[in-house]
This record gives sequence, C-alpha cells and structure tokens, in this order.
Amino acid sequence: MEYRQITEGYSVSGQIQPDEVAAIKAAGFKSVICNRPDDEQPGQPSADSVKAAVEAAGLAFRYIPVISGQITAENVEDQAEALDELEGPIFAYCRSGARCTNLYGLIQQSKG
Repeated sequence: MEYRQITEGYSVSGQIQPDEVAAIKAAGFKSVICNRPDDEQPGQPSADSVKAAVEAAGLAFRYIPVISGQITAENVEDQAEALDELEGPIFAYCRSGARCTNLYGLIQQSKG
C-alpha cells in the first residue's frame, strides 16, 4: 500500500482493500476517510466493507463520497468538518488520491 503525505496529519492514497487496514493502523493513522463513491468501478470494495475493517481495527471512519471531477461546496464542508472532528493522523482515499488532495487544497483556500 502506497500513500502520499500531504501534511503531518493528513495523507492520501488510491483505493484500499479491507485487508490493508492493519498496515494503515501500523503506520500510526487514527482515522480513515473514504472519498470514493461506491460502485464507481466494478470490483472495488464497498465503503461499508472498508468501514467494517477500519472500525474492527479500532480506528474512526468517515464516508464522504465525491464524484470525480465534480467536487461540491458541500463536499469541501463535509471534509473540513471531518478533519476537525476526527483524531489524526488521518488517512484519506479515493481512486487515485487526487480527489482527497484536491479537497484538502480547497479547504485550505477557504480558510485563506
């Protein structure tokens, strides 16, 4: 599993599998955010299956689905709220990590 650290408290990756949650926990993450809508691609694990693995590992989970190329103001608000509420460091994923990265950038701009 590869991920990209955006800040000390926020990292992003592409799609994860439920069996990768142990490695996420071992890397020190406390919370996971899924920014990928279910059924975006055949064969991807559902957010619920990842959530079950995340919560079984004792980590927090938040599902904030973002349609690729269509980030809304509500998506940005929901992500900002999650970043405020969830214990860090936070691990966020989507298909490639781009939506998670773009959301973070938009949150920072809105605080500007």
